[in-house]
This record gives sequence, C-alpha cells and structure tokens, in this order.
Amino acid sequence: MFTNDVRNYSAKRGSSRKKGVWGGAAHPHAHPFFGLIRSMTEQLLTYNINLISRRDFLKLGGLSLLGLAMAPFGQVPSLASNQQGRVIFDSVTIYDLPSFSANALRQAWADSVFPILEVTIGDEEPAHNMVWYRLEDGYVHSGGVQPVKTILNQPIWEIPTGGQLAEVTVPYTDAYWETDLHHEVAYRFYYETTHWVVGTLYGRDGTPLYQIMDDRWDLLYYVPARHLRLIPASEVSTLSPDVPAEEKRLEVDTANQVVIAYEYDKQVFITKAATGAEFSNGAFYTPAGRHYTNYKMPSRHMAAGNLAYNGFDLPGIPWVSYITEKGVAFHGTYWHNDYGRPRSHGCINLTSQASKWIYRWTLPAVPADQRSIYDEAGTAVDVV
Repeated sequence: MFTNDVRNYSAKRGSSRKKGVWGGAAHPHAHPFFGLIRSMTEQLLTYNINLISRRDFLKLGGLSLLGLAMAPFGQVPSLASNQQGRVIFDSVTIYDLPSFSANALRQAWADSVFPILEVTIGDEEPAHNMVWYRLEDGYVHSGGVQPVKTILNQPIWEIPTGGQLAEVTVPYTDAYWETDLHHEVAYRFYYETTHWVVGTLYGRDGTPLYQIMDDRWDLLYYVPARHLRLIPASEVSTLSPDVPAEEKRLEVDTANQVVIAYEYDKQVFITKAATGAEFSNGAFYTPAGRHYTNYKMPSRHMAAGNLAYNGFDLPGIPWVSYITEKGVAFHGTYWHNDYGRPRSHGCINLTSQASKWIYRWTLPAVPADQRSIYDEAGTAVDVV
C-alpha cells in the first residue's frame, strides 16, 4: 500500500523543488533546509561540538527530529527524496504559514502519510520546537508528525536459531494473530520500531510473513516480511571502542532537555530529549543524580497502567538503555516528535537514531544475537 505513495511523492517532490518556492513565490518565513542549518551542521561535523553554543543548538529545536542535529558523526545530512511524515496524534492541523496563528487549511488524521518537501523554522512559539514541515498544500508543526520513509525489503528465509533483530521500514505495518492477513490485528508496528524475527513463512494468501516473538508476553505475531529489515551485526557494533569505559559519560540536562555525550570530558554528541513530566495521575520526573547504563535491550514492549489514565502499551520500543531498576531508560520514541520539553513517564525520550547511537556507544555492549545484557559496570549517566 506504500509503493504508490513513494512513486507519486517522488514525482511531485521533484517538480516542487525545481521551483524552490511555495505557491510560485518565495515565502518570507520559509528557510530552505541547507540555507538554515548546513553551516552549523558542518561546524559540528568538521570541528568540535564546543564551537556551537548550547543556546544556538537549542534554537534548532526539533531539527534533530529528522536526525539533523545529531553531530558530529556521519555525513552532512540532506532531506531525502523519499522523505515522508506520519501523523502521530489523533489529528494535526495544516496551516497556510508555519505558525499556529496562521490560517488553518485542513485536518490530517492519525496515521495519515504525506510527503515532506522542506524543513522550515516558524514562529517563536512553541519556543522548545520551532520546526515545521512544508507539505504540498501547507505547513504542519513537526511535534505531531513522525519523519518516515517507505522502503520495501526482500524477505529473508534463513533466520538464525534464536531469531534476528529487525526494524520496520515503512510508516506502519499491522501485526496479526494469525497468518491470515484478514484476521484480527494484534498491534500496529511503526517506523523504526524493532522486533525479534524468529521465522519466515507464507501467509494463507501467499504473502511472505515474518513471525515475530513479543519480548514481553512471549506471544507470536505475523507481519508482512517486506515491511521489516533484518539488522546485521555490524550495525550494532560498539562506537568508540578504544575509549576507556571511565572516560565515557552522559549528561541529561533536564533544564534544557538535551543529552550530551562526553569522551575525556569533551563533548562528542548532543541531541534533544523529552524527560519525565507531571501528569494528572502523578509526577514522573527523571530521577536526578549519578546512574549507569547497566541493563540494555535492542527492543522492548513497554506497558503499564490504564490506557484511559496515561497508561501505555507500546511494542517494539527501540534501543533501550536502562539507568534505574524502576525502568527509567534512554529509548527511541514513535508516539511523539516533540522534543525539548518534559513529557515522559520518567524515561529519556529520544529519536530512534539518537537512542541507537547511545545504545551503541554506552557499555555494556550487547551482542547482536542477544536480547538483553546486564552488567553493573555500565556507562556513567548524570541527570542534572
């Protein structure tokens, strides 16, 4: 169902970008992606993260939502030709300008998927995230839209004993209780969530399916195999393996809602975060003090409480690095895209890319074929 979306999107996006304008004329509030952040990103990549002030980084707000402020590792990023967005919230509003005070054009509903043409900085409010996405017919605030792609994969029929980790590469895919895809849906799996594949088989209609083992309930689900990518061991290898364990440290700055990684007391990585907040049923602040990443899982089905009262039931949370026995952890997030303010139940919400970096960089290292690891000698984490 996503193949035509990509084909149509690529064609339309190509014609739109040739103009370089919105509605046929340059928009006074629209900042082209590279024109806004390329020089800043290049500084982060080429020199040292200290050359950009924390204040300037915070101004970027949700630019990290597209992985744009995850420096200094990797190449200077660009907006992919197949970049799409999925509506996360029940609904979002499309405006004629990148501002909540602009004219509302229409509503887009949960799990709607549309092309993202450009990243734009809007009004000063909300101050924690001023990033908007330009669509074909207006602008939408980034906080309620998950950046996604549609990438279909060749099914793999030989799965190692014990299973292999995989990630979803389409905006969403449904997981079924049975091999009949007309049967009841167990869960909806979202882009970049991770799951353990334990087998491959044909569905009743001939569709290749992956058999998924739920790590929380020990239940089996069936998902179209083309919607998941098996993750090779090289992709989860340890980052900076030559740096001594005692010379690695993470800082969670709850006042500014950022996470910073240090090697030899030098900043090497910074990303926006969303830490613990207060809800109607209590305060769930991220606990201050010194902690350690001593328990890690590449995938976790997290569930707690009553769904009607701020409870949650979230399968496939990716790249989980726990720091407390009560379950506070760094992890990827697919139920919001609004980093820069507290909004979690105590965990440190990050983009999937950022949580994967932290998962790989911190100790203990998790073997690719292992579903979890525990070691008291984890990487130090200071929550301040």
